[in-house]
Amino acid sequence: MGKTDLAIDLAVRYRGEIIGADSRQVYRHMDIGTAKPTARQQRQVPHHLLDILDPDQNFGVATFMSMARSAASDIRSRDGLPIIAGGTGQYIWALHDGWEVPQPPPDPQFREAKTLEAEQKGAAVLHEELMAIDPTRAAQIDPRNVRRVIRALEIHHATQRLPSQVAERSDAVSSSAAPNALVIGLTMERLELYQRIDRRVDAMMSAGFLDEVKSLAEMGFTMGKGPLASLGYRELGRFLDGEISLDEAVQRTKYQTHRLVRRQYSWFKPNDPRIKWLDAAGPDLQRHAAELVDRFLSTTDPCDTIVRHPSVRPSDEIH
Repeated sequence: MGKTDLAIDLAVRYRGEIIGADSRQVYRHMDIGTAKPTARQQRQVPHHLLDILDPDQNFGVATFMSMARSAASDIRSRDGLPIIAGGTGQYIWALHDGWEVPQPPPDPQFREAKTLEAEQKGAAVLHEELMAIDPTRAAQIDPRNVRRVIRALEIHHATQRLPSQVAERSDAVSSSAAPNALVIGLTMERLELYQRIDRRVDAMMSAGFLDEVKSLAEMGFTMGKGPLASLGYRELGRFLDGEISLDEAVQRTKYQTHRLVRRQYSWFKPNDPRIKWLDAAGPDLQRHAAELVDRFLSTTDPCDTIVRHPSVRPSDEIH
Protein backbone atom coordinates (compact mmCIF):
# COMPACT_ATOMS: atom_id res chain seq x y z
CA MET A 1 0.00 0.00 0.00
CA GLY A 2 1.28 3.47 -0.88
CA LYS A 3 0.87 6.81 0.84
CA THR A 4 -2.22 7.84 -1.14
CA ASP A 5 -4.18 4.70 -0.28
CA LEU A 6 -3.17 4.89 3.38
CA ALA A 7 -4.05 8.58 3.61
CA ILE A 8 -7.49 7.84 2.13
CA ASP A 9 -8.00 4.93 4.55
CA LEU A 10 -7.18 7.16 7.51
CA ALA A 11 -9.39 9.95 6.17
CA VAL A 12 -12.34 7.58 5.88
CA ARG A 13 -11.75 6.17 9.37
CA TYR A 14 -11.33 9.52 11.11
CA ARG A 15 -13.52 11.87 9.11
CA GLY A 16 -10.48 13.51 7.62
CA GLU A 17 -9.69 15.49 4.51
CA ILE A 18 -6.42 15.29 2.61
CA ILE A 19 -4.15 18.26 1.92
CA GLY A 20 -1.59 17.48 -0.77
CA ALA A 21 2.07 18.21 0.02
CA ASP A 22 3.36 17.56 -3.47
CA SER A 23 5.08 20.27 -5.49
CA ARG A 24 3.80 18.88 -8.82
CA GLN A 25 0.30 17.61 -8.11
CA VAL A 26 -0.84 21.23 -7.77
CA TYR A 27 -0.61 21.51 -11.57
CA ARG A 28 -3.44 20.82 -13.97
CA HIS A 29 -2.93 18.33 -16.82
CA MET A 30 -0.05 16.65 -14.95
CA ASP A 31 -1.95 13.62 -13.69
CA ILE A 32 -0.23 10.40 -14.68
CA GLY A 33 3.34 11.64 -14.35
CA THR A 34 2.77 12.95 -10.82
CA ALA A 35 0.81 9.91 -9.62
CA LYS A 36 -2.03 12.25 -8.72
CA PRO A 37 -4.94 10.66 -6.85
CA THR A 38 -7.41 9.30 -9.38
CA ALA A 39 -10.90 10.67 -9.84
CA ARG A 40 -12.24 7.66 -7.94
CA GLN A 41 -9.86 8.27 -5.05
CA GLN A 42 -10.75 11.95 -4.95
CA ARG A 43 -14.44 11.01 -4.71
CA GLN A 44 -13.77 8.89 -1.64
CA VAL A 45 -12.64 11.81 0.52
CA PRO A 46 -12.16 15.55 -0.07
CA HIS A 47 -8.72 16.54 -1.40
CA HIS A 48 -7.10 19.99 -1.30
CA LEU A 49 -4.22 21.58 -3.24
CA LEU A 50 -4.71 19.55 -6.42
CA ASP A 51 -5.15 21.03 -9.91
CA ILE A 52 -4.93 24.68 -8.86
CA LEU A 53 -2.34 26.03 -11.34
CA ASP A 54 -1.28 25.67 -14.97
CA PRO A 55 2.16 24.16 -15.64
CA ASP A 56 3.71 27.52 -16.55
CA GLN A 57 2.81 29.11 -13.20
CA ASN A 58 5.02 29.31 -10.12
CA PHE A 59 4.38 27.53 -6.86
CA GLY A 60 6.72 27.53 -3.89
CA VAL A 61 6.93 26.74 -0.22
CA ALA A 62 5.46 30.07 0.87
CA THR A 63 2.37 29.61 -1.30
CA PHE A 64 2.03 26.04 -0.10
CA MET A 65 2.18 27.09 3.55
CA SER A 66 -0.44 29.78 3.07
CA MET A 67 -2.83 27.49 1.21
CA ALA A 68 -2.23 24.48 3.46
CA ARG A 69 -2.82 26.50 6.62
CA SER A 70 -6.01 27.94 5.15
CA ALA A 71 -7.24 24.49 4.11
CA ALA A 72 -6.43 22.99 7.53
CA SER A 73 -8.29 25.80 9.28
CA ASP A 74 -11.30 25.26 7.02
CA ILE A 75 -11.27 21.51 7.69
CA ARG A 76 -11.09 22.05 11.45
CA SER A 77 -13.99 24.53 11.27
CA ARG A 78 -16.10 21.61 10.02
CA ASP A 79 -14.83 19.33 12.81
CA GLY A 80 -12.72 17.38 10.34
CA LEU A 81 -9.18 16.07 10.68
CA PRO A 82 -6.55 17.58 8.34
CA ILE A 83 -4.24 14.92 6.89
CA ILE A 84 -1.18 16.22 5.04
CA ALA A 85 -0.07 13.61 2.49
CA GLY A 86 2.89 13.98 0.19
CA GLY A 87 6.57 13.52 -0.40
CA THR A 88 7.92 17.06 -0.81
CA GLY A 89 10.10 17.24 2.27
CA GLN A 90 10.50 21.01 2.26
CA TYR A 91 6.73 21.46 2.33
CA ILE A 92 6.20 18.90 5.08
CA TRP A 93 8.76 20.37 7.47
CA ALA A 94 8.01 23.98 6.60
CA LEU A 95 4.42 23.43 7.70
CA HIS A 96 5.33 21.22 10.65
CA ASP A 97 8.03 23.52 12.02
CA GLY A 98 6.36 26.82 11.17
CA TRP A 99 8.93 28.23 8.76
CA GLU A 100 8.64 31.89 7.79
CA VAL A 101 10.31 33.51 4.79
CA PRO A 102 11.94 36.86 5.69
CA GLN A 103 9.87 39.84 4.58
CA PRO A 104 11.10 43.07 3.01
CA PRO A 105 10.44 46.08 5.26
CA PRO A 106 7.59 48.47 4.40
CA ASP A 107 8.33 51.14 1.81
CA PRO A 108 6.23 54.20 2.78
CA GLN A 109 6.93 56.07 -0.46
CA PHE A 110 5.96 53.11 -2.63
CA ARG A 111 2.78 52.56 -0.64
CA GLU A 112 1.83 56.21 -0.81
CA ALA A 113 2.31 56.30 -4.58
CA LYS A 114 0.27 53.13 -5.12
CA THR A 115 -2.49 54.30 -2.79
CA LEU A 116 -2.75 57.54 -4.75
CA GLU A 117 -2.81 55.57 -8.01
CA ALA A 118 -5.67 53.43 -6.70
CA GLU A 119 -7.60 56.52 -5.70
CA GLN A 120 -7.11 58.15 -9.10
CA LYS A 121 -7.46 55.16 -11.41
CA GLY A 122 -9.37 52.63 -9.34
CA ALA A 123 -8.37 49.54 -7.36
CA ALA A 124 -8.80 47.30 -10.39
CA VAL A 125 -5.78 48.90 -12.07
CA LEU A 126 -3.45 47.76 -9.28
CA HIS A 127 -4.94 44.27 -9.27
CA GLU A 128 -4.40 44.03 -13.03
CA GLU A 129 -0.77 45.06 -12.50
CA LEU A 130 -0.35 42.28 -9.95
CA MET A 131 -2.09 39.83 -12.27
CA ALA A 132 0.48 40.58 -14.96
CA ILE A 133 3.34 40.02 -12.50
CA ASP A 134 2.05 37.06 -10.48
CA PRO A 135 -1.30 35.52 -11.48
CA THR A 136 -1.09 33.06 -8.58
CA ARG A 137 -0.94 35.74 -5.91
CA ALA A 138 -3.47 37.92 -7.71
CA ALA A 139 -5.97 35.06 -7.70
CA GLN A 140 -5.63 34.83 -3.91
CA ILE A 141 -6.46 38.49 -3.24
CA ASP A 142 -9.81 40.23 -3.59
CA PRO A 143 -9.28 43.10 -6.09
CA ARG A 144 -11.06 45.40 -3.64
CA ASN A 145 -8.50 44.70 -0.91
CA VAL A 146 -6.16 47.53 -1.93
CA ARG A 147 -3.87 47.15 1.06
CA ARG A 148 -3.05 43.52 0.31
CA VAL A 149 -2.64 44.18 -3.41
CA ILE A 150 -0.21 47.00 -2.66
CA ARG A 151 1.73 44.78 -0.25
CA ALA A 152 2.12 42.12 -2.94
CA LEU A 153 3.33 44.73 -5.42
CA GLU A 154 5.66 46.10 -2.75
CA ILE A 155 7.25 42.69 -2.21
CA HIS A 156 7.90 42.33 -5.93
CA HIS A 157 9.26 45.87 -6.13
CA ALA A 158 11.68 45.27 -3.24
CA THR A 159 12.83 41.73 -4.02
CA GLN A 160 12.04 41.14 -7.71
CA ARG A 161 10.60 37.84 -6.52
CA LEU A 162 7.07 36.61 -7.13
CA PRO A 163 4.91 37.53 -4.14
CA SER A 164 3.38 34.03 -4.19
CA GLN A 165 6.79 32.61 -3.34
CA VAL A 166 7.22 34.77 -0.26
CA ALA A 167 5.44 33.79 2.94
CA GLU A 168 3.44 36.56 4.59
CA ARG A 169 3.02 36.65 8.34
CA SER A 170 -0.56 36.78 9.52
CA ASP A 171 -1.98 37.86 12.84
CA ALA A 172 -3.88 34.59 12.82
CA VAL A 173 -0.81 32.43 12.22
CA SER A 174 2.16 32.26 14.53
CA SER A 175 5.60 31.17 13.39
CA SER A 176 5.59 28.31 15.88
CA ALA A 177 5.52 24.67 14.86
CA ALA A 178 2.29 22.93 13.91
CA PRO A 179 0.40 21.94 17.08
CA ASN A 180 0.62 18.30 18.17
CA ALA A 181 1.29 16.92 14.70
CA LEU A 182 1.61 13.18 14.19
CA VAL A 183 4.08 12.27 11.43
CA ILE A 184 3.84 8.81 9.88
CA GLY A 185 6.45 7.61 7.40
CA LEU A 186 6.42 4.53 5.16
CA THR A 187 9.54 2.53 4.48
CA MET A 188 10.63 -0.64 2.70
CA GLU A 189 13.81 -2.40 1.62
CA ARG A 190 15.71 -0.53 -1.07
CA LEU A 191 15.67 -3.31 -3.70
CA GLU A 192 11.94 -3.80 -3.26
CA LEU A 193 11.44 -0.05 -3.50
CA TYR A 194 13.38 0.21 -6.74
CA GLN A 195 11.38 -2.65 -8.19
CA ARG A 196 8.16 -0.91 -7.19
CA ILE A 197 9.36 2.32 -8.81
CA ASP A 198 10.15 0.48 -12.04
CA ARG A 199 6.75 -1.20 -12.07
CA ARG A 200 5.10 2.13 -11.45
CA VAL A 201 6.88 3.80 -14.38
CA ASP A 202 5.83 0.91 -16.62
CA ALA A 203 2.25 1.27 -15.37
CA MET A 204 2.35 5.01 -16.03
CA MET A 205 3.41 4.37 -19.61
CA SER A 206 0.61 1.84 -20.04
CA ALA A 207 -1.85 4.36 -18.58
CA GLY A 208 -0.99 6.94 -21.25
CA PHE A 209 1.87 9.00 -19.82
CA LEU A 210 3.32 9.64 -23.28
CA ASP A 211 -0.05 10.91 -24.51
CA GLU A 212 -0.21 13.21 -21.48
CA VAL A 213 3.16 14.69 -22.39
CA LYS A 214 2.12 15.07 -26.04
CA SER A 215 -1.05 16.85 -24.95
CA LEU A 216 0.90 19.27 -22.75
CA ALA A 217 3.26 20.01 -25.65
CA GLU A 218 0.30 20.65 -27.94
CA MET A 219 -1.04 23.15 -25.38
CA GLY A 220 2.20 25.09 -25.79
CA PHE A 221 3.98 24.00 -22.61
CA THR A 222 7.69 23.21 -22.84
CA MET A 223 8.97 19.95 -21.41
CA GLY A 224 12.03 20.44 -19.23
CA LYS A 225 10.99 23.94 -18.19
CA GLY A 226 9.63 24.91 -14.77
CA PRO A 227 7.32 22.25 -13.30
CA LEU A 228 7.73 20.23 -16.51
CA ALA A 229 11.37 19.65 -15.67
CA SER A 230 9.97 16.94 -13.39
CA LEU A 231 10.98 13.32 -13.77
CA GLY A 232 9.44 11.67 -16.78
CA TYR A 233 8.20 14.85 -18.42
CA ARG A 234 11.66 16.04 -19.40
CA GLU A 235 12.75 12.56 -20.52
CA LEU A 236 9.64 11.98 -22.65
CA GLY A 237 10.02 15.52 -23.95
CA ARG A 238 13.51 14.63 -25.18
CA PHE A 239 12.01 11.60 -26.92
CA LEU A 240 9.42 13.75 -28.66
CA ASP A 241 12.23 16.08 -29.77
CA GLY A 242 14.05 13.11 -31.29
CA GLU A 243 17.00 13.30 -28.91
CA ILE A 244 16.63 9.84 -27.36
CA SER A 245 14.62 6.66 -27.96
CA LEU A 246 11.45 5.85 -26.07
CA ASP A 247 13.11 2.92 -24.30
CA GLU A 248 15.93 5.22 -23.18
CA ALA A 249 13.47 7.84 -21.96
CA VAL A 250 11.64 5.24 -19.85
CA GLN A 251 14.86 3.79 -18.45
CA ARG A 252 16.20 7.25 -17.58
CA THR A 253 12.94 8.04 -15.78
CA LYS A 254 13.36 4.92 -13.65
CA TYR A 255 17.02 5.62 -12.90
CA GLN A 256 16.46 9.28 -12.07
CA THR A 257 13.60 8.33 -9.75
CA HIS A 258 15.96 5.98 -7.90
CA ARG A 259 18.36 8.90 -7.52
CA LEU A 260 15.56 11.16 -6.27
CA VAL A 261 14.83 8.70 -3.47
CA ARG A 262 18.44 8.80 -2.37
CA ARG A 263 18.51 12.62 -2.45
CA GLN A 264 15.33 12.87 -0.42
CA TYR A 265 17.09 10.98 2.34
CA SER A 266 18.27 14.37 3.61
CA TRP A 267 14.66 15.35 4.38
CA PHE A 268 13.45 12.18 6.08
CA LYS A 269 16.05 10.53 8.27
CA PRO A 270 15.58 7.08 9.85
CA ASN A 271 16.57 8.37 13.29
CA ASP A 272 14.33 11.47 13.22
CA PRO A 273 12.33 11.27 16.47
CA ARG A 274 9.46 13.21 14.90
CA ILE A 275 8.65 10.36 12.49
CA LYS A 276 6.76 7.14 13.28
CA TRP A 277 8.03 4.64 10.71
CA LEU A 278 5.86 1.82 9.35
CA ASP A 279 6.63 -0.94 6.86
CA ALA A 280 4.83 -0.08 3.61
CA ALA A 281 4.90 -3.73 2.55
CA GLY A 282 3.64 -5.06 5.89
CA PRO A 283 0.31 -6.89 5.96
CA ASP A 284 -0.89 -4.91 8.98
CA LEU A 285 0.03 -1.42 7.75
CA GLN A 286 -3.49 -0.02 8.05
CA ARG A 287 -3.97 -1.44 11.54
CA HIS A 288 -0.64 -0.11 12.79
CA ALA A 289 -1.33 3.32 11.30
CA ALA A 290 -4.78 3.39 12.90
CA GLU A 291 -3.28 2.47 16.27
CA LEU A 292 -0.88 5.41 16.01
CA VAL A 293 -3.74 7.74 15.19
CA ASP A 294 -5.91 6.39 18.00
CA ARG A 295 -3.15 7.03 20.52
CA PHE A 296 -2.54 10.46 19.07
CA LEU A 297 -6.18 11.48 19.24
CA SER A 298 -6.60 10.09 22.75
CA THR A 299 -3.94 12.42 24.12
CA THR A 300 -4.55 15.62 22.16
CA ASP A 301 -7.19 17.78 20.54
CA PRO A 302 -8.93 15.63 17.90
CA CYS A 303 -8.83 18.56 15.49
CA ASP A 304 -5.04 18.74 15.43
CA THR A 305 -3.20 18.07 12.22
CA ILE A 306 -1.78 14.74 11.16
CA VAL A 307 1.16 15.18 8.83
CA ARG A 308 1.74 12.05 6.79
CA HIS A 309 4.43 11.48 4.21
CA PRO A 310 6.29 8.61 2.57
CA SER A 311 9.61 7.76 4.09
CA VAL A 312 12.50 8.78 1.92
CA ARG A 313 15.25 6.83 3.54
CA PRO A 314 17.51 4.80 1.25
CA SER A 315 14.76 2.17 1.39
CA ASP A 316 11.74 4.37 1.02
CA GLU A 317 8.75 4.73 -1.21
CA ILE A 318 8.01 8.01 -2.95
CA HIS A 319 4.60 9.21 -4.06
